[in-house]
Amino acid sequence: MPNLPDPVDLAVPAFVLLVLAEMVVARLKDRSRYCPRDTLTSLMLGFGSTIAGVLAGGAIFALAVWVHQFRLFDIGYAWYWFVVAFVIDDLAYYAFHRSAHRVRWFWASHVIHHSSQHYNLSTALRQTWTGFFSVSFLFRLPLFLIGFPPAMVFFVAGVNLVYQFWIHTEVIGRMPRWFEAVMNTPSHHRVHHATNPRYLDKNYAGVFIIWDRMFGTYEPERDDERPRYGIVHNLPDFNLIRAAFHEWWGIAKDVWTAPNWHARLGYMFAPPGWSHDGSRDTSETIKARWAAREDLRRQASAHADDGAGPVPYPATHTVHSMGGRVGERAGTV
Repeated sequence: MPNLPDPVDLAVPAFVLLVLAEMVVARLKDRSRYCPRDTLTSLMLGFGSTIAGVLAGGAIFALAVWVHQFRLFDIGYAWYWFVVAFVIDDLAYYAFHRSAHRVRWFWASHVIHHSSQHYNLSTALRQTWTGFFSVSFLFRLPLFLIGFPPAMVFFVAGVNLVYQFWIHTEVIGRMPRWFEAVMNTPSHHRVHHATNPRYLDKNYAGVFIIWDRMFGTYEPERDDERPRYGIVHNLPDFNLIRAAFHEWWGIAKDVWTAPNWHARLGYMFAPPGWSHDGSRDTSETIKARWAAREDLRRQASAHADDGAGPVPYPATHTVHSMGGRVGERAGTV
């Protein structure tokens, strides 16, 4: 077994230099792109994630080695197997990432990465402390069963993570069309981090945006709708412990007060925002309400073009979602 390096460790100096360079650009062009306290929170969450990864890394690698003994094929370390492993691992990442937005148990770990209301390279470092607890590593177990050596899988996973660093920026607009068609880019990933109803639960790709195009979760960034970043219910402060554990605490409270076991399981494994009495919004209900308003707007525009006068809009109301805010107002053009 070759002694493969950790790509993330090798990339750390480049991460630091690129964050500093982006800070300089932001200071010259748009200081709102960086908030010192938000950036510090991202850096501290990244540091804590590194420590958590070191503590859990041995157990995860031991599990990978144990699963690998039941492999279907013996795959060696030829260069082309690294390429194949990289592509399959990226598909596994897509499956994990999509689940991390649709299953609250996984979301409780992943929400940390989305909790910043800013979108810059420091946001890429805002990583979970509880990935081992949420068992997100399960999504890579099929690669070991196929026969890819654990060292190879963890190496290509590191390369995947390094790639995703540079797409967390607003400094870069669009890449060439051919690149945007195949690869994940800053434009695609800005959509993923947005809370606009149009953009919710879209663009889960790690490296290859083709997975989203194939599985119906792709949404292009629009010039007429700038992404709004954060989570639907934004955190009230920069408290590090709150950022790392707030969703786990929310799950614990909901499970404790749930009326039955069906509700308890729902609060753990249903989509974020699910409630046993339907009193909260999920991303699906937020998008459905937004789609209904868009239909009304289109009808109003068509009537105006025909000279028939405007279509009456429903009463104005504020949408509250997942216990938080969306801030959209129905009937407003």
